[in-house]
Amino acid sequence: MKQEHTLTVYSENQVGLLNKIAIIFSRRKINLESFNSSPSEIEKIYRFTIVVKETEEVVRNLVRQIEKIVDVFKVFNNTNDEIIWQQIALYKVPTSIIMKDAKVERLLRQFGANVVVIRNDYTVFEATGQDDEINNLLKELDKYGLIEFVRSSRIAIIKSSEGVHKQVLDMQKNDPRKSPINNEYLNSKSKIFQM
Repeated sequence: MKQEHTLTVYSENQVGLLNKIAIIFSRRKINLESFNSSPSEIEKIYRFTIVVKETEEVVRNLVRQIEKIVDVFKVFNNTNDEIIWQQIALYKVPTSIIMKDAKVERLLRQFGANVVVIRNDYTVFEATGQDDEINNLLKELDKYGLIEFVRSSRIAIIKSSEGVHKQVLDMQKNDPRKSPINNEYLNSKSKIFQM
């Protein structure tokens, strides 16, 4: 059965990486519901948050394919109950309606919306939440002459995981490049390479 999965991909930010990931999805004719890219908590490591609606088996195959990309460190696959996630939405509403109707102000408070910009002709509000919360506020504001609406992609934190932070720190501690290479033949090269 298809359900929503959130893939969290940790990688280096290399040119062409996004294209490599997109090809994996397009070859399988899988639509991305949401895609977000941002720096992670580790310097030079980036985090891609990808949302798809697919079966568990298809998603497991996707994870294996994405992890084969050289620049990718780790991919986590989670369902909605395994993550904490939010989106942000911006709503543009005529200022005249907000000034006249107290119901709109109460509605915005009820949904926890904040004012971003107030102009004579329009006011922009922001609200964070999940799909239902954002869609419910959209339906309500549509009754009051909504001018424009935009929603961000999903950002998510995995509830039970340490992410890759600990793994990367362990890799850095155990980096073989930091310890000198001892080669018993280096000091006696003239003896070895004589003809």
